[in-house]
Amino acid sequence: MNFQEFLSSVAQVAEEKGLAEEVIIEGVEHALASAYKKEYGKKGQVIRGKINRKTGETDFFRVRLVVDSTMVYIPFPKEEEDPESFDFEIVPAYRPLEHEVNFTEDANQNIVIRDDRRVRYNAEKHILIEEVQKDNLGLVPREELIIPLESKDDFGRIAAQTAKQVVLQKIREAEKDAVIAEYKSREGEIVSGIIQKIEGSNIYFDIEKANGVLMKEEQIRSEFYKVGQRLKLYIVKVDTTPKGPIIILSRVYPKLVSKLFELEVPEINAGQIEIKSLAREPGSRTKIAVASCVDGIDPIGSMVGQRGVRVAAVINELGGEKVDVVEYSDDPVYFIKNALSPAKVIDVKVMPKNTAIVIVPNDQLSLAIGKDGQNVRLSARLTGWKIEVKSQEEYNKEMDEEELDIEEELEEAEIQSKKESDE
Repeated sequence: MNFQEFLSSVAQVAEEKGLAEEVIIEGVEHALASAYKKEYGKKGQVIRGKINRKTGETDFFRVRLVVDSTMVYIPFPKEEEDPESFDFEIVPAYRPLEHEVNFTEDANQNIVIRDDRRVRYNAEKHILIEEVQKDNLGLVPREELIIPLESKDDFGRIAAQTAKQVVLQKIREAEKDAVIAEYKSREGEIVSGIIQKIEGSNIYFDIEKANGVLMKEEQIRSEFYKVGQRLKLYIVKVDTTPKGPIIILSRVYPKLVSKLFELEVPEINAGQIEIKSLAREPGSRTKIAVASCVDGIDPIGSMVGQRGVRVAAVINELGGEKVDVVEYSDDPVYFIKNALSPAKVIDVKVMPKNTAIVIVPNDQLSLAIGKDGQNVRLSARLTGWKIEVKSQEEYNKEMDEEELDIEEELEEAEIQSKKESDE
């Protein structure tokens, strides 16, 4: 294969795998360097290959890192005739230590354990700064000394045998990295997926270029799932496993609802409407508070849509979960009133410590509280206020009792005052 054919193959693979051509060429360079080192190099050496992008010729280089005493230590071998001796660092007089090093003795292994984090000096991949300075190479610590290597006539056959496997491995790694990078940037968004399989309590999805998993705690309890079913899901995070990247998905995150509304309501993305808060009990009910950012825009009407088509699309995607859209207000009285919808509210008494007493008509009490307290519970989470709901009859009775108590206290005080004056 000539170089032009090679480049054509690279372009084809890049297109099929959705990768940059340069990534594949770098994989080939790495593979060729690995093959060269295996055949002609030594253990510990760092070999790099570089393909000339115009001629196709490959040059090889040995790389040595310039180091000083702050980066490496030189071990002193244990003397075999002295079983009591320890391994320890010996620092030549021409290379003084620049920082203090602490040692602890390990009696079990008969060695001295270093407390600093320098690495062991390896002449195959390191070169001391003193050698660099002696040869006037113009390098400083942490820079690399690049040494050209000679070409080998019989390398082509060896490279062909070794490079293929390494290139395939590099392509797989590049594919994984591309998937991780793409979905890392999409955490907090929603994606459409098709159920591939169900294993135990986990549900696995095909989501475009990757696989996703919906674990038990991220599933809506009232939903039933089957292979081939398409759903919209919230991307929680990306995990890496030995089998490749896996996308952690959710159907219960509150933000799933707000993201679904963003798909249905263009006014949100246009900045005309803002979702201020949201409270959700997955599979049952969601309350969402919205505000208009532009005069003349009806936030609730925009969210609901003509004939309720927009909110209906969200409800349908959530499997019938009820959704209450209410108008946000900076005034806690109005916000709490709106949050308790569909119940009617007579009055809201704002109390200390973020507590509010809500008075409703007698026939609205059960509606305001909701089944198992759900309506008032979601309203409290939506507004951030502790809400106590009372019927008008109950509230009036309490007020009458308080007034009676006050009257009794006043009478007692008057009697006590009269006694004291008589004495």
